[in-house]
Amino acid sequence: MMFTHADGNPILNLDDDQSWRLLEGTKHGRLVVTVAGEPDIFPVNYAVGGRKLYLRTAPGNKLAELTINSKVLFEADGIMADEAWSVVLRGTARILDNSADIAAAESLGLKSWVPTLKDFYVEIEPVSLSGRHFQFGEQPERDF
Repeated sequence: MMFTHADGNPILNLDDDQSWRLLEGTKHGRLVVTVAGEPDIFPVNYAVGGRKLYLRTAPGNKLAELTINSKVLFEADGIMADEAWSVVLRGTARILDNSADIAAAESLGLKSWVPTLKDFYVEIEPVSLSGRHFQFGEQPERDF
């Protein structure tokens, strides 16, 4: 995906469509949950469907924590030789519990990274989305 930076600014704020295209083209990110004021972060693989994120998980801290506090933060990024991007999604997570929702999530082809049973599907409904694209380069000289 090509990005045009205006006025030579190495940082470009992305619009929602650009951010979603990046999320759709990437399959890994980090999920942040918070319980009792303590944040926790988990690397996850995910799928996008209908401008929502989906992931699979097994019983454990991640599932328990997002059940206690459904407000989550998700971040995905890409780093290349001369550019990078980052997309942050704030949202509300819910465990899918009806067969139609689970079937829709399964149709996205989301597979587990590791050979473990991940019987729970989680949907993240976005509340806000922000993305930035970065062009790498040398730090400029300071004007005095």
